[in-house]
Amino acid sequence: MNISTLEDLFSHDLSDVYSAEKQILRALPKMSRAASDPQLISAFEQHLEETRGQIERLDRLAEMTDFVSITGMTCHALEGLAEEAQEIMDSVDAGPVRDAGLIGAAQKVEHYEIAAYGTLHALALKLGLNEAAELLAETLQEEKETDKKLTAIAGLQA
Repeated sequence: MNISTLEDLFSHDLSDVYSAEKQILRALPKMSRAASDPQLISAFEQHLEETRGQIERLDRLAEMTDFVSITGMTCHALEGLAEEAQEIMDSVDAGPVRDAGLIGAAQKVEHYEIAAYGTLHALALKLGLNEAAELLAETLQEEKETDKKLTAIAGLQA
């Protein structure tokens, strides 16, 4: 994709985060099955439902602008983070250590998403896409809340 305008950058970043959310949708059930702490399992399951809603929001966002198309690009950053989570699931025995590793892997994903949605929100505001900015702010807040929840669960793991 040729990026020469803020609109192009917004469309590119939106496509990237769309790919990331689709990858997260596939990874969360695996992480939930690999976890042993009931609160962590619940957090993964809740975030799976939120992720479905976030994808729906991204679809709505793409429909409301005439220049955005969510292309079939792949978010390579999320691919790497998903691989790291898979390594934990494959190499660490079930229990508190694996749960701690899964929390860390999930928080890396959350921090990536917080950065991505923060950037998209700022771009939407700059482009005067106020309704899009509101949708992005809603998702950004969900990602921040998930990160806080994971931090609280990690504190219980100690």
